[in-house]
Amino acid sequence: MAVVDTGPLLEHAIRRLGQGIGPVAVDAERASGFRYSDRAYLVQFYRRGAGTFLIDPIPFGSLGDLGDVIGDEEWVFHAATQDLPCLREIDLDPERIFDTELGARLLGMERVGLGAVVEELLGVHLAKAHSAADWSKRPLPRDWLEYAALDVELLLDVRDIMAELLDEAGKARIAEEEFDSILTRELQQKREEPWRRLTGLSKLKTPRQLAVARELWHARDEYARQTDRAPGRIVPDRALAAAALAMPSSMGALQALREFTGRESRSQLPRWWAAIERGRATDELPSRRVSSGNGMPSHRTWSQRDPDADLRLKSVRAELAELAEVLHMPVENVLTPDTLRRVCWSPPADPTPESVGAILREYGARPWQVQATAAVIAAALRDAPALAATGSQEAETAERAAGSPTSSAE
Repeated sequence: MAVVDTGPLLEHAIRRLGQGIGPVAVDAERASGFRYSDRAYLVQFYRRGAGTFLIDPIPFGSLGDLGDVIGDEEWVFHAATQDLPCLREIDLDPERIFDTELGARLLGMERVGLGAVVEELLGVHLAKAHSAADWSKRPLPRDWLEYAALDVELLLDVRDIMAELLDEAGKARIAEEEFDSILTRELQQKREEPWRRLTGLSKLKTPRQLAVARELWHARDEYARQTDRAPGRIVPDRALAAAALAMPSSMGALQALREFTGRESRSQLPRWWAAIERGRATDELPSRRVSSGNGMPSHRTWSQRDPDADLRLKSVRAELAELAEVLHMPVENVLTPDTLRRVCWSPPADPTPESVGAILREYGARPWQVQATAAVIAAALRDAPALAATGSQEAETAERAAGSPTSSAE
């Protein structure tokens, strides 16, 4: 299968796709794990009456002309949130979408990967041999291209069956709201302290060690950006964490550190040592306590910091889990964990379906989610104080019983 990588071939593809019928299946291949950027290195399209086109966006920079031709059609994705950011970088931005991965979740399917969904709905086994390949490689091997084509050539059939199943389950409106939400919400949220994602950070015990880890992470990130390589391929996370834990006193000590490994661990040794020195000298020491980034502490610390909030979260989460079983979908699709935590951390003074619904809408919950969960959450929030009092009374009774003479004699 030929790759569209010249102007005449692109014009032909645009013309043919514009003449096709119905929705357009779309997929993008990136080089995650190999490159720093998350750009698309291949974009696949399939439309009935037009056929399949594999477009290399690198020679063109923009595929806006194609977007103008099919922009108002429904674009069918599997996991649209993964592909939309890199497609928007090349001026491909749909107005309507259908997401078969999200549809599978709403239907309560046990496995939602493309291969599993295709096999369950179409009875076709779809090999996923090249899903983690380096798609920045040129020329792309023929078997990779055949794999990429299959990702879109069966997607419209899946979409049609799934649309019928959603309608039969009474979830067509839910799916439509979810698909629309993907197009309007921020898909690439920036973390305040991205270095805290460093694997092995939990082994560091002092703020100074954390400062060194932070400086090493930023030094690696800057170098990865400059060279457009995945950071983990330069120096792995575990090596940076090991260097921060060891706190070497000299460049020679860093070089001798057995755990400090990676392709660039020695060739870029001055870069890493400079980062360690910055971490050693800085007065801006990071806290060990991690903020959630939205004004509330990590929910893992609630039991110590605010036991009442922790009880509210556990109570509401249990009720939503039961609701998710009734709706036959994952609980995180009924309501996102972050929204649930926000409501439980700062609940309305008088938790009613109306007051809870207002907060849910403020945090971006879809109308169907508000309708399904507001009353359930309000009731759980109202019951939480009583549950806390009951738990305290039971604990007190058990403590008295444990210390009574009768109990001891028995």
